[in-house]
Amino acid sequence: MMTFPPVSEQLLHIQRGTDEIIPKEELISKLEASRASGRPLVVKLGCDPSRPDLHLGHAVVLRKLRQFQDLGHRAVLIVGDFTGMIGDASGRSKMRPALSLEETRQNGASYFEQASKVLNKERTRIVYNSEWLGAMSFGDVVRLAMKTTVARMLNRDDFATRYAQDEPIGLHELLYPLAQAQDSVAIEADIELGGTDQKFNLLMGRAIQKAAGQSPQVCITLPILEGLDGKEKMSKSLDNYIGIAEAPEDMYGKVLSIPDSLIYRYFELATDTDTHDLPSLKRQSAAQPRDTKHHLAAVITRMYHGRAAARRAQEHFERTVIRKEVPDDIPSHRPELTDGSEIGLLTLLTQAGLTASNGEARRLVVQGAVSLDGERVANSRLVIDLADRAPFVVRAGKRRFARIVW
Repeated sequence: MMTFPPVSEQLLHIQRGTDEIIPKEELISKLEASRASGRPLVVKLGCDPSRPDLHLGHAVVLRKLRQFQDLGHRAVLIVGDFTGMIGDASGRSKMRPALSLEETRQNGASYFEQASKVLNKERTRIVYNSEWLGAMSFGDVVRLAMKTTVARMLNRDDFATRYAQDEPIGLHELLYPLAQAQDSVAIEADIELGGTDQKFNLLMGRAIQKAAGQSPQVCITLPILEGLDGKEKMSKSLDNYIGIAEAPEDMYGKVLSIPDSLIYRYFELATDTDTHDLPSLKRQSAAQPRDTKHHLAAVITRMYHGRAAARRAQEHFERTVIRKEVPDDIPSHRPELTDGSEIGLLTLLTQAGLTASNGEARRLVVQGAVSLDGERVANSRLVIDLADRAPFVVRAGKRRFARIVW
């Protein structure tokens, strides 16, 4: 029989950084029953296979699942390969394009590989909801749909907004919350985790479990983490994100760029810092934001890359940003030209892998973040004659360098 920490101790960790626990008294009852029987609780997290590249915002809910693992409970990660073909409308102002089953499987595998940087891989059960949803007949779907009403569906904020604005709502979108709820029935979830934008879907899981004669799950919602700008939610499309698979040097430097007001929030939501240490870190972040932010950057980089890499990332930042030195180990790049020896600056930055696109390169030039051999470049239309100029060092942003050769 498994032994679990006292319920009060478990609650201290579970409540950390949560937005809502619905209902809290049922969570306490489940924890007490689990501790008395030695049976771990089944904690469910559904992963969205339309977003295979994870960042710290995605990791907030993964960290909560890891906390449950550390307390001795069972983590079940549901890859929505079937529901991915429907597309979750949560927080959406229009219909999301559906994915093929093959795409959802590929993205799901990538998601799990990255999520394993947070979760205990050996203690995570991964399942695909096509196992049970794909086996349902049309009659099964109709019977499932009978357990709720259109009025209840249209009460959901995003549906209500779209309906009021005469935006189209696909009938299949109304099935998504039901399908996600059926996942909870299939694994007999005790608890389901999700972002605040998932509240409706999580509550639907409670209703469908109850209709199926099961004990309804407790719903725990987690806040949406702000990105580097400190305003919008962390998002790759907004370019304000910190990817959990990013290079240690980039991760360390990006953490240092967050506003001081977010230091404690990142400690609470995005790190494995002991819950008992959070009050002192809150005081430190207010009194000594610079030093505390460096500590935060080191903690986050260490979590995803190890202590040695975090130490090297800190040294790299001090050398290249604080002392403005050029690293010794920067990669060399020989541009590919179709004719002659001239190349546009934006094309050069993208070819050298310093920017993802010419658009990003142009933004960096406008921001004054591009230099050639230490001289800032202000002209995004600059054309460089490599035969004349190379070799030289090009820098984009604070941490990206390339030695251009010809």
